[in-house]
Amino acid sequence: QVQLVESGGGLVQAGGSLRLSCAVSGRTASIYAVGWFRQAPGKEREFVSSISRGGITTRYVDSVKGRFTISRDNAKNTAYLQMNSLKPEDTAVYYCAARSLGPYAVFTTDNDLDYWGKGTLVTVSS
Repeated sequence: QVQLVESGGGLVQAGGSLRLSCAVSGRTASIYAVGWFRQAPGKEREFVSSISRGGITTRYVDSVKGRFTISRDNAKNTAYLQMNSLKPEDTAVYYCAARSLGPYAVFTTDNDLDYWGKGTLVTVSS
C-alpha cells in the first residue's frame, strides 16, 4: 500500500517561505506523477502544482506561478513544494497526491488520483 506523508507546514509571516515535503512509501515514487492541492477554510480544494514522474513536466495554478516551485528527488522518494513570497491567501491545508501516469504526464484536477496524503497546515499571517 502506498502512503503519502506531508511535512513542512507551519506559521509564517507574509513574504516568508516554507518548503513542503511529500514522502512516498510503499512503492517507488518514480512511477507516479505527484502534485499538491490546497483547501482553505470555507473553500473548495484547488490544484496548486504537479510534476511528472521524472520531473520534466510541471504545472502550476496561475496564482502561485513565479512564487512556488515543485521538484522531486526520486532517490529519496520525496517531492517538494518550495513556497516563496507567501501571502495570507495561501493559508490552507496542503495535500500531496499521486497518480500513475506516463513519463511526461501530469495532472491538474483531483479526478482519478490514486493516493492522497492527510495534509499539512500552512498559515500565513499578515
